Amino acid sequence: MRVARWYSNSDVRVEETPVPDISAGEMLVRIEACGICGSDVMEWYRIDRAPLVLGHEVGGQVVEVGKGVTNYREGDRVTIAHHVPCNTCKYCLSGHYTVCETLRTTNFYPGGLSEFVRLPEIVVDRGVFNIPDAMSYREATFAEPLACVSRALRKTDMKIGDTLLVIGSGIAGLFYVQLAKHLGAGKVFATDISQYRLSIAEKLGADVVINADEDVPSRVKELNNGYLADVVVLCTGVTSAVRQALDSVDRCGTVLFFAATGPGVEIPFSVNDTFWRNDVTLTTSYAASPDDYREALELISQGVINTEVMTTHILPMNDVAKGFQLVAEADESVKVIIEPQK
Repeated sequence: MRVARWYSNSDVRVEETPVPDISAGEMLVRIEACGICGSDVMEWYRIDRAPLVLGHEVGGQVVEVGKGVTNYREGDRVTIAHHVPCNTCKYCLSGHYTVCETLRTTNFYPGGLSEFVRLPEIVVDRGVFNIPDAMSYREATFAEPLACVSRALRKTDMKIGDTLLVIGSGIAGLFYVQLAKHLGAGKVFATDISQYRLSIAEKLGADVVINADEDVPSRVKELNNGYLADVVVLCTGVTSAVRQALDSVDRCGTVLFFAATGPGVEIPFSVNDTFWRNDVTLTTSYAASPDDYREALELISQGVINTEVMTTHILPMNDVAKGFQLVAEADESVKVIIEPQK
């Protein structure tokens, strides 16, 4: 079978490798569509482990089930969680599934950017979700990133009528725009340095779009009755954006660090001026639990997320290197989907 093997963002090769054999409790899934995530192009995070077969935003069809698998059968259309929790550690038992050590070590093999993947027994047990009949494989690739965003937005305790500022209008930022509007946010601001992405944010419901090179805190205050944002979501790890976020949050507000910074980045700030008197909360969010996947599929089915507008490129396997280039450049693209069978 063909796989896309990643050596670096500028060196992604289509190579041949054997179709994985499966054992009892496992499944083999033919991948019909796989999105390229922004985390897939974080070279500093992956380069010491290269070469890798990346890809975790998938939609596919079950082609073989191992002995003992009773919940799925050949022909089922599924999306898959690449990381799953143990459900028994102290973190899982307190509802913090995404810091579970098992979740951080599980995966499917060899990766979503391949024609077939083998699902280990633990993933079959708690990380496989049937795709609704009316949903396409392409739409199903939105489930994983949307699950992460849905979980993260809950952590901000955003209330109906709150003002939300989304810093960075890539795929995650555009999810936040749509989901916040759906949940009753009062006003949603979106920023980016790309006019192309700002135009999509506006199309998807952002009340105000601001070029990130402007004085964002002043613009928010000017257009929000003199107040800063109740919730600020950082969907970029650029250092200047972090400073912008801290300067844009209102008293009693929350800053969500959704995107990672570069390695070793430290942000100096005054505890007294930024937090102590203003009751500001900083929080983070990583990954998603199986329940978040189910919620994401429901949101997509309901049409809360406009997958058509967000899907900017659909490429065959032989063009996977172009796909990585588009995502790494982060300019005139949002959702880039690879179809390994083509």
